[in-house]
Amino acid sequence: MLSTLFLSALLFFHPVHVTLTSMDYTPGTGVFKVFVKMYCDDFLRDCKLNGEQVENVVFSDKDSASFAVMEKYLSKKVKVEVNDKKLVGKLQNMTLIDNEISVNLQYGKVKKPAIVSVTNLIMTSLYSDQANMLIIRVNDFEEGVRLTPEATEKTFRLK
Repeated sequence: MLSTLFLSALLFFHPVHVTLTSMDYTPGTGVFKVFVKMYCDDFLRDCKLNGEQVENVVFSDKDSASFAVMEKYLSKKVKVEVNDKKLVGKLQNMTLIDNEISVNLQYGKVKKPAIVSVTNLIMTSLYSDQANMLIIRVNDFEEGVRLTPEATEKTFRLK
């Protein structure tokens, strides 16, 4: 009985503390399409750490309360500035499959991005070994970085 409980606990608490964020600039529309992937159990723990009520979150586009929780969380945790102007992300959709939450957002209208600054605070106050992987693509520019609790921000000079 105790060994079964221990094994279940090990499977529930995965050993990797990582998220993936990709940002793709679409020149024709001037928006950044942003994709975020994270583990659901980590997300719930981080929300609770910050005092959020998440007991009824169902991670569906059809549930407006869950949609609002995720949008609020990401607006606090992922900050994007382009050419010294703060952009606001609008949640497009989200799904939960096998403990992984996938979220799509759109950030702003920007004509000619020259400097992009991204701050990613997802779970940085929760885990000291948190790694928030970031890939940014703007026209011919593409770069990937690893953000950590010690280094939560990166500025990209595109020209």
